[in-house]
Amino acid sequence: MPIIIHGNSMSPFARKVLIGATEKQIAFEHRQTGLQSDDQDFLAASPFKKIPALVDGDFKISDSTAILTYFEAIKPNPSLLPSEAKARARAVWYEEFGDTILTAAIGKVFFNRIVAPIFLKREGDSAAASAALANEIPPVLDYLESVIPASGFLVEDRFTLADLSVVSPLINLEHSDDLLQQGRWPKTLAYFNTHCQRPSIARYRQAERKMLGKA
Repeated sequence: MPIIIHGNSMSPFARKVLIGATEKQIAFEHRQTGLQSDDQDFLAASPFKKIPALVDGDFKISDSTAILTYFEAIKPNPSLLPSEAKARARAVWYEEFGDTILTAAIGKVFFNRIVAPIFLKREGDSAAASAALANEIPPVLDYLESVIPASGFLVEDRFTLADLSVVSPLINLEHSDDLLQQGRWPKTLAYFNTHCQRPSIARYRQAERKMLGKA
């Protein structure tokens, strides 16, 4: 039985795991499970209905960090988590940054412009989205602009958990708004565009853009 990954790829956390599994060439079955699913395997892996969730035989767990940690252990190569101490610490920092600071700011735009009107069939809070675009997201992108190395990789001059964790929520920003295209963050835009050409990322980004009528 292949590993099963539950979760809609529109979630930056589910997308992160799907891309990570693809990068590590782990065979898996993707089930587009939503937060309200009553799928028993999903509920066994994620009792609080958080996505993504993973089922690997009798092993079941949720949370993108836990799942990617599991992947790193069962298939060490190619590695997404550096082994050198400082590089590993930086990669873990960027994962935390992507999962919390970046996703939290972008989520206010994504939820109110995409999730609410398209998936929940109700009007989003346009004022909250506009406030996030004006006040919360720019300082976060300013930080990214200041730390992206010339190599285009955040850690060790190669694709790692750091890039995976930052690019995934940036896709949600692209789905929601053209803020990155406005010229203030050229390094971040180039970084994003370059990584979106990776087959593992392009696969999900393009499918989502098609679903949203943006392809």
